[in-house]
Formats: sequence, structure tokens, C-alpha cells
Amino acid sequence: MADFEIDSARTIYLFLHGRMDIRDKATAVLTNAGFSASKITLADPAKVGEIGDYMAMLWMPPNPDHIKIQKITSVEPVEPQGMIGLWKGVKKDDLGTLPL
Repeated sequence: MADFEIDSARTIYLFLHGRMDIRDKATAVLTNAGFSASKITLADPAKVGEIGDYMAMLWMPPNPDHIKIQKITSVEPVEPQGMIGLWKGVKKDDLGTLPL
């Protein structure tokens, strides 16, 4: 379990930074921390989450050793930018990390 409070009913957006080879490992870490497997969604630059949802970033690219967990606090409309896309308009709070 994580050392921070989570709402397992909320979606968590997983940012793999191109590391599809460790997707299953990251998913297992998140479910062991209390996130619902059915709520883990690969992040898409064309679709962002909602306030209260979570972001899980493999950190630090290109060879991550942990997952940074953040909670979305606001979503502002923006013009998509590069690989970040619409996530550029998302503000979030850091909750903690999970070892990968």
C-alpha cells in the first residue's frame, strides 16, 4: 500500500515515456499500492483526466526507478503542444513515489 491516501474509484493515467517494456511491472506496482487495475489508463496527449484523478509518471526517463504519483487539481483549456498535448493545461500536486 502507498504511504499516501488514494481513491481507488478514480482513474490513474500512466505515463510510460516510451517504456512499453515495463508497462506490466508499473501496473503491478500501482495495483499493489491500492489503485484499481480497471482504472489504470495509458496517458494520451489528446485526452486529459479530470480534477481528482491521478497521474503516474515513470521517473526519471529514460531509465526510471520509481513512479511519481500526482493528483490533478485543475484542468485548463490549452492548445496542444508536442508530445505533452493537452496535458500542458493540467495542474497537479505531488503525492509521493512508489519504487519500481
